[in-house]
Amino acid sequence: QVRLVESGGGLVQAGGSLRLSCAHSGGTFSSYAMGWFRQAPGKEREFVAAISRSGVVTRYQDSVKGRFTISKDNAKSTVFLAMNSLKPEDTAVYYCAADYSIYASSTPTTWSAYDSWGQGTQVTVSS
Repeated sequence: QVRLVESGGGLVQAGGSLRLSCAHSGGTFSSYAMGWFRQAPGKEREFVAAISRSGVVTRYQDSVKGRFTISKDNAKSTVFLAMNSLKPEDTAVYYCAADYSIYASSTPTTWSAYDSWGQGTQVTVSS
């Protein structure tokens, strides 16, 4: 059974940076596409970024393009989300997700496409 544990959230001022980590266990990490989603209070969970199991293909929500970078370290079974130029509207609980995929370039953007989820980590950006 896959287990995902996020870390790295916290409180930061607008314009600042944070790096989220998600440790994957219970499966062959290189077989999984990985994604990040977020949910702000009173809003639906939304896609943020995804990376293919190969680590070659990435996809981002338009509002984070150029500010966030998703990366994957297969040797450490960890996926990262580097967040720069943070804005108050980035405030949310951020969730890591894993999708066992036979397609090397798959980068799912929908919540239902993923098989496993972390518990979430809070990111708060103050103005």
